[in-house]
Amino acid sequence: MSHQGDELSAAQNASGEAGQNADHVRSLAHRLRQRVLRANALWILGVLCVLVIGFSVSNPGQFLTVFNIRNIAISAAILLVLSVGQTYVIITGGIDLSVGSVLIFSGVVDAKVMAAFGGLNAGVGAVVLGLLASLGTGLLWGLLNGFLVTKARVPALIVTLGTFGMALGGAQLLTGGVDVRGVPNVLANSIGIGTVLGVPYLVVIAAVVALVGGVVLAVTRFGRHTYAVGSNVEAARRVGIAVDRQLLAVYALVGLLAGLAGFLNLAHFGTTTISGHAEDNLNTIAAVVLGGTSLFGGMGAVIGTVIGVFIPMVLQNGFVIVGIQPFWQTVVVGAVLIAAVYVDQFKRRARP
Repeated sequence: MSHQGDELSAAQNASGEAGQNADHVRSLAHRLRQRVLRANALWILGVLCVLVIGFSVSNPGQFLTVFNIRNIAISAAILLVLSVGQTYVIITGGIDLSVGSVLIFSGVVDAKVMAAFGGLNAGVGAVVLGLLASLGTGLLWGLLNGFLVTKARVPALIVTLGTFGMALGGAQLLTGGVDVRGVPNVLANSIGIGTVLGVPYLVVIAAVVALVGGVVLAVTRFGRHTYAVGSNVEAARRVGIAVDRQLLAVYALVGLLAGLAGFLNLAHFGTTTISGHAEDNLNTIAAVVLGGTSLFGGMGAVIGTVIGVFIPMVLQNGFVIVGIQPFWQTVVVGAVLIAAVYVDQFKRRARP
């Protein structure tokens, strides 16, 4: 009997140890999965590197050149300015579908102001007035979005979808549907095509916006309140955060940056490009979500957005160079956006 009892006890101990080992392995696998899922910026950086390598191998003589890289950086600069603002609003759990239209409307107002003060031959003063008009216009659209979201309690998706159409239609009414040209030479020759230490002014300005936006989001009270509102609105209210005021400020910031993007767009192209921003809304949302910002709010960073911005730009540029219809860029970005949201949902379910 004693011998049988010893065998039974040994079997139980072995079973217990096996169970503990299995639990330990599962725990390690779970932690590894959590780390992998959280490394969004690294994943998207890897995807970006794969795209760059693929297009470089396909056509090294055209893609991986200083001229082409400069073009990609300039194209990404304006999108980055829009995406920094989009990052803030998505972290709050909202969304802004109007950024592309606000860019257009602000650029139209900017062009009209500068045309009234001399057009092609206008001086620096007219450019400054145009910049202020563009920033002010964008800010007003942002305040309108924020007011309707916070005070009228209309969902952000509906509000910004409505202002998307209003801003675009307003720009077309102001111009008769014809692009405004005649940007002052001083603007086109400086910010439009100028460089500082070989780096285009547009890229420098976008980098400064991203740096300031990233620092404010990461280390200031405004940034902490933005995360808090996106994580749990009721909890944010209970700890004393003025949620409505925070949301109003965030939407105002998005509008302000869209106004700045309108000014930069006008400086670069020398025209208002009314029909050239149909995909800005999709591209900014894709850049932000691909960069690791949760579409459900409460999580994200500007550094991820910086990486995510280059995905649609590299795709668009690379498709043209290798001879693929550029329309595929929209298809790919849309598919990747769906995949990114799916991964985000999976990540949220995997949280302990």
